[in-house]
Amino acid sequence: MQRAALLGAGGERMGDLGELLVPYVPTIRVPKSGDRVYKTECAFSYDSPDSEGGLYVCMNTFLGFGREHVERHYRKTGQCVYLHLKRHVTEKVPGASGGALPKRRNAKLFLDLETNGDLNSDDFEYEDEAKLVIFPDHYEISLPNIEELPALVTIACDALLSAKSPYRKQEPDSWEEELQASKHAKTLVQLDNGVRIPPSGWKCSKCDLRENLWLNLTDGSVLCGKWFFDGSGGNGHAMEHYKETGYPLAVKLGTITPDGADVYSFDEEEPVLDPHIAKHLAHFGIDMLQMQVTENGLRDNDIKPRVSEWEVIQEAGVKLKPMYGPGYTGMKNLGNSCYLNAVMQAIFSIPEFQRAYVGNLPRIFDYSPLDPTQDFNTQMAKLGHGLLSGQYSKPPMKSELIEQVMKEEHKPQHNGISPQMFKAFISKGHPEFSSNRQQDAQEFFLHLINLVERNAVGSENPSDVFRFLVEERTQCCQSRKVRYTERVDYIMQLPVAMEAATNKDELIAYELKRREAETARRPPPELVRAKIPFSACLQAFSEPTNVEDFWSSALQAKSAGVKTSRFASFPEYLVVQIKKFTFGLDWIPKKLDVSVDMPDFLDISHLRARGLQPGEEELPDLAPPIVIPDDPKDEIRLLYFIKSFLVALDIDESSVMQLAEMGFPLEACRKAVYYTGNLGAEVAFNWIIAHMEEPDFAEPLVVSAFGAAASSGAAVFGAVGLDNQPPEEIVAIIVSMGFQRNLAIQALKATNNNLERALEWIFSHPELEEEGEPALDLMDMENNANANILAETGSEGPRIKDGSGRYELFGFISHMGTSTMSGHYVCHLKKEGRWVIYNDLRVCASERPPKDLGYIYFYHRIPS
Repeated sequence: MQRAALLGAGGERMGDLGELLVPYVPTIRVPKSGDRVYKTECAFSYDSPDSEGGLYVCMNTFLGFGREHVERHYRKTGQCVYLHLKRHVTEKVPGASGGALPKRRNAKLFLDLETNGDLNSDDFEYEDEAKLVIFPDHYEISLPNIEELPALVTIACDALLSAKSPYRKQEPDSWEEELQASKHAKTLVQLDNGVRIPPSGWKCSKCDLRENLWLNLTDGSVLCGKWFFDGSGGNGHAMEHYKETGYPLAVKLGTITPDGADVYSFDEEEPVLDPHIAKHLAHFGIDMLQMQVTENGLRDNDIKPRVSEWEVIQEAGVKLKPMYGPGYTGMKNLGNSCYLNAVMQAIFSIPEFQRAYVGNLPRIFDYSPLDPTQDFNTQMAKLGHGLLSGQYSKPPMKSELIEQVMKEEHKPQHNGISPQMFKAFISKGHPEFSSNRQQDAQEFFLHLINLVERNAVGSENPSDVFRFLVEERTQCCQSRKVRYTERVDYIMQLPVAMEAATNKDELIAYELKRREAETARRPPPELVRAKIPFSACLQAFSEPTNVEDFWSSALQAKSAGVKTSRFASFPEYLVVQIKKFTFGLDWIPKKLDVSVDMPDFLDISHLRARGLQPGEEELPDLAPPIVIPDDPKDEIRLLYFIKSFLVALDIDESSVMQLAEMGFPLEACRKAVYYTGNLGAEVAFNWIIAHMEEPDFAEPLVVSAFGAAASSGAAVFGAVGLDNQPPEEIVAIIVSMGFQRNLAIQALKATNNNLERALEWIFSHPELEEEGEPALDLMDMENNANANILAETGSEGPRIKDGSGRYELFGFISHMGTSTMSGHYVCHLKKEGRWVIYNDLRVCASERPPKDLGYIYFYHRIPS
């Protein structure tokens, strides 16, 4: 970058500084409370004030840019004044005794930056430099220069330099400190009703929901939370229970850990802390104190087996060779962020993700919004470039290498990236990932895929490589009739077949010795892990499982049912999760410490779905009876009522009789009321006028199990017209609920004209309703352009890339610790013919990849 000094050739000043800045003063802002000042990291790269070119901070937007990207921001916004920040690192001058001069307090550090932990502070000293740079001529004004600068500029510079990092709220436990202890915690009354809560198998006591469940801490009732517009949540039964009983506190099931749990106060209308949560949970048989002992590892016999796991997975005791260059860049652990690091290393080892983000990097950056820190594709491209460019993974100089060998130090020099900006954006609004607690890598992988799906631009969606269809075959054990359905999935979850362990005698002997040592207070014996054949896990996956609360449409009653799952398609990349985490009968979270002989080459072709077989009889397509709420007063109940209406036939008989009294056929009146969503006789009358010439106008209404009504004529729910447009009757129902017509059509096309799924699709894509018709038209064009990779030829459906079921292992993520809420993750990837371990910032050639101890495995399809 060419620079222009403010001094002429003879030393005379080129004009007054104040006059030079006058034209730009209106564009300079003083950071206010709530403004985020990005002075530690470039919005498009991982350049920082430590980088060779320093960092340029816009004096209007407070966004930071490296030397390669500041020109782009100037051209795009016209902002001319930037604060250039640079930290200089120099080696200390040796003293008379030959060592470094005594350490002294450095008054020249004023940037809110972390000292580089890779540099020995006894041997190096730091000096920060700040100056204003005016584009496009690159005039530089050194700071401080209080006397000659306009007052506003001086105030703005001081405020920017003293501003705190925008990631302060991401620091450990800060969100927890904001919670206040509930006023009910100390005096909470708990009923002695004998209720004991099992460690699994929970279900709302007022409906069949099995997620978003809350345990009332007074009477032990398990009830669902409220229903959200994204399709998640429940039916609000926990709140209803509070209104009926006044019992104020509830804990969310599934969040109970040794450190606490998510507690909500209905009376105080906010999340709260319960200082007596252990006692309150123990009342219902949940022994949290015992969980703490095990989780924190206070007993020696609980610690030592886990030390072995940590050593094996991290390849401790083996001298590992550091790796440098493109694709070998480490990621800093921000505090329990190793789950994110491990998943992102695996994701960006996949060519499709590399092409979608790094390959399109110039286009993504050029078309990024004015605030690129809040754009998913920009942040993905930035992270991918940081990991794959090699720019942040350079080997030490020869002199540094010799010094490392002499000191037996093998720390990376200025290497790795800090994904602070990426984590802040991708976790925004998520109650778990936005905290600094350890998380489940599998849950984060699915969260990431969801964001990729929602932000895909153009014809290429990299998450297509993971997507596959699962065929579920459900059979009524009494009538022997079957039903086939399909669903989309991204992960193959394999159960651990403990009963198939090949070293059962050793396990029994080990358990006896362990108990004897515990009784005698002796050190435990050497750990013996269960050795599970992979074939046994695969067999357990393919076996039928019981369906709880199965309702047989053949019997019109509840019956015993079994379900088997098969692959209706095979993905390009197969992600396999070993389900190691469970709960014991005593509510203590357990990790099955097992060794599974995962194969390098995998063939699951025998799990290909076959569909309805000769001789099989399908279950009738009828809906179970449902209970409609008596008083749909509030929005939650109304939405639940709509969902219920979409599942089963529910017709307003009063509207039917009003139409019948006008002389129209009774069956036609019933169809009119049904197709218009019970919106009244007047709306149904308009439907009759529009359809009374159809040949099946008076034919009886036929209703399927999923809200799809069909008659013998052309007006069929779920049928696709010749012009590929959804039937107007279904569109009218969705429009009548207040949604845009284009949104209704798009939702129906995306769900094969299934009314229930279309409404859920709309609720899960709220951003489309805000963007309006242009976004929908764009999506429509993209869907049409990619019709060649649909699940079913000639129909809209999930995009899949089907092929053979033969795969090769190329990576795996391992977990160390007793539960997903604690411990550590590392990633092993096979690159250039050899295995590499990614352990946060440390990237080394792997000598003994522990393939048998992994948690999530990544396979790619072998070309046929």
